[in-house]
Amino acid sequence: MTDHSALEKIRKNAVDVVTEEELDRRLRNEKLRVKLGIDPTAPDIHLGFAVVLKKLREFQDLGHTAVLVIGDYTARVGDPSGRSKTRPILSPEQIGENTRTYLDQAYLILDKERTEIRYNSEWLAPLSMADIINLTRATTVARILERDDFAKRYASGSPISLTELLYPLMQAYDSVAIDAGVELGGTDQLYNLLMGRHVMEYFGKRPQCVLTTPLLVGTDGKIKMSKSVGNYIGITEPPEDMFGKVMSIPDEIMPDYYSLLLERPMPEAEPVEQKRTLARSLVKEFHGARAVAEAEKHFDTVVRREVPDDVPEVALPPEKEIWIVDLITRAGFAKTNGEARRFIRGGAVRLGEKVIQDEKINLDPESIKGDVLQVGKRRYARITIED
Repeated sequence: MTDHSALEKIRKNAVDVVTEEELDRRLRNEKLRVKLGIDPTAPDIHLGFAVVLKKLREFQDLGHTAVLVIGDYTARVGDPSGRSKTRPILSPEQIGENTRTYLDQAYLILDKERTEIRYNSEWLAPLSMADIINLTRATTVARILERDDFAKRYASGSPISLTELLYPLMQAYDSVAIDAGVELGGTDQLYNLLMGRHVMEYFGKRPQCVLTTPLLVGTDGKIKMSKSVGNYIGITEPPEDMFGKVMSIPDEIMPDYYSLLLERPMPEAEPVEQKRTLARSLVKEFHGARAVAEAEKHFDTVVRREVPDDVPEVALPPEKEIWIVDLITRAGFAKTNGEARRFIRGGAVRLGEKVIQDEKINLDPESIKGDVLQVGKRRYARITIED
């Protein structure tokens, strides 16, 4: 390409690009090796990880080679990014099984024919003690402790193992071994990716470009999507589960889902219909068009079947907002505010088609008139307005 259209495509939905000028030049003049590191610490890929995989696919569509570096060696250490304590060590059997599942799922997004798979045990396992000492000379303790999660743990007196301090260097050495032209990752990986540039330069190689993608907020609407937190939507979950989970996400994070996963703006419509469009699109992408109707039918059937015909009513004054916790206690579903909060935190509260996950929200009675409040599996109340 002689213009800047490749950069414009790649720049969309990206956060950090180091450096833009360098990446633009390489995109126009080279076939790049684009690295994405994966530590197989869990067996499933969720929609949050799909964001960076989709960016990698964009590089493939421009004619570049995707290099998936499977961290079968670094998984024995565990990426400390965002961690307040040391990760548990995985067995080789767990790592192997997780890797097989990861690759099967990654190929739902990536072009298998243009994907190179490498395992970092190829080059990390043979390193001698002298090699490791030489690698540690590439940086300083002060620079390692600049990392936000290390700094916080050090300040609080929480343990930091020496193996964790080595992780950024091990991950960076992956870029040296495969001669990466670009490395991708979420914004929480920026420190690691920049360390890759630094270590490549130390070993006399041209530093890789770096590009980060946003972190997709999970179904709780609060923190990044994560298997360990439980706020995730797996890309190979059954279609009906995927559809139902998408229908439960908070309204305020839907624009990001449209932008990062569908790469289009959210349509003008009622929130429920916006959510249905999103759910249909994601089920179609990962399960095919035939699965969409059945998944939506299952969702509607479950919602209808759960609500009895003789639902008691809760009448609210029209002029005053009501706190969700007060609404639950007013309906007689909780004896105390603390009990109501526990129901919300446990995902047991639904209002209309939406799972309530924010215990601080205030509700406009007119906007929820006619909706059914559900707490647990068998307690229901329909919202009405006082005369």
